[in-house]
Amino acid sequence: MIARLTGTLAAKSLDTIILDVGGVGYELFVPLSVMESLANLGDRATLAVHTLVREDAITLYGFSTSADRLLFQRLMTVSGVGPKLALQALSVYTGVELQTALVTSDERSLMRISGIGKKTAQRMLLELSEKVALMDLGGGAASAPLGSSRVVSDLVLGLLDLGFTRKQADDAAIKLKGRADEGVAVEVLLREALRLLRG
Repeated sequence: MIARLTGTLAAKSLDTIILDVGGVGYELFVPLSVMESLANLGDRATLAVHTLVREDAITLYGFSTSADRLLFQRLMTVSGVGPKLALQALSVYTGVELQTALVTSDERSLMRISGIGKKTAQRMLLELSEKVALMDLGGGAASAPLGSSRVVSDLVLGLLDLGFTRKQADDAAIKLKGRADEGVAVEVLLREALRLLRG
């Protein structure tokens, strides 16, 4: 399984590049951000690679960071989201922007991605919002200690049990995440969330 490649840009097309690694040319499908970072033939690059093995083909996907690769892999766990659509999502948005859309239940932003309709966007939110909330994609969203992630999760569940919508619960949790990082108990955070949501 190929997980990382370092080499020289030998060719590029609409959505693929060929990276020359020690005289061997590897074809990789890449998001727009990678395509833009490799402007000229001969540019050097190190890419995190996802290897997709199927009966009839071995396909490589290249990303600037291992975090973007992980987000790509998480996207593909959603029913109806294959590698092409996951790559398209990471071409329209940066990893941090996509993470933010998922964590804040921003359905409209997800539907701006070609190929993602309302039902797919809703599935993505349902299945990924919690999974990507604490991923460190460089935007600070995942900088919380592990202990606080449990508190934030309990806070969201508590608000849902009280009848608030998922978006309301997520919005309150995002606003109070800093307090969770400080070690504030979930009971205290729940009271603060209620003041925020009812105030």
